[in-house]
Amino acid sequence: MHAATEDSESDSEDAVSNETEPAVTNGTEPEVTNETEPVAQTALLTETEARVLGCLLEKERTTPADYPLTTNALTRACSQTTSRNPVVAYQEATVDATLAALKDRGLVRFVHSQSNRSTKYRQVVEEVWDLSADQLAVLCVLLLRGAQTTHELKTRTERLFPFDSAEAVERSLLSLASRQDAMTRKLDRAPGQKDQRWVQLLTGAPSAQTIAQAASSNAVASVTQGQQQAQQQALEERVAAVELELDRMRRLLEELVGPLET
Repeated sequence: MHAATEDSESDSEDAVSNETEPAVTNGTEPEVTNETEPVAQTALLTETEARVLGCLLEKERTTPADYPLTTNALTRACSQTTSRNPVVAYQEATVDATLAALKDRGLVRFVHSQSNRSTKYRQVVEEVWDLSADQLAVLCVLLLRGAQTTHELKTRTERLFPFDSAEAVERSLLSLASRQDAMTRKLDRAPGQKDQRWVQLLTGAPSAQTIAQAASSNAVASVTQGQQQAQQQALEERVAAVELELDRMRRLLEELVGPLET
């Protein structure tokens, strides 16, 4: 059995820190009220890098037998249509180029094995950024799904980390928001929203479009929930009407032929 090896290329932890930790600026953002200081203003990741890292984080915990991932497997993970917002359609060349960029910055390692001709890849952000398992879980979902409420994160991190409550999720989010270079941020409650949403800051401070999308997704969710409740009520009423009709027919039949066996 041949052991797998990783490309290290003498990457030092100091070099990684200098390359991936941007300076915090003093710019203001009129669209979002700053509730958690300090706020990272400079993006650490591109949108494509965020998707690739999010998928590596997800698959490491949900499909450990298949991890690390090949480029082909990672491309499928990035482009899947479930648990992703937005849905993308990456080519392998795009994923390859992104992995190379992430490796140069010390966030991804290449894993070689003599028993497998395909190179595989694993993330090391928990080492580089000193993140705990609960922090990785909420970051993973925010990277893959966009703005989320704590209750949504509680549900969508079940396979990643066993949070006891939405309050525990909030504590993890606050711990990320209070770092020197903040990684998460709570958005203001938009009109019609019941709960506030959180976003990740690894791809930069949230834009007006991100905030608008978070508000509209809440409105859509509310409409969908209302439709589901209405459909459920209508179904229950139909079932009750059918049961009443069956009971009436049974009584009529018993009047004709006598008691029926149950």
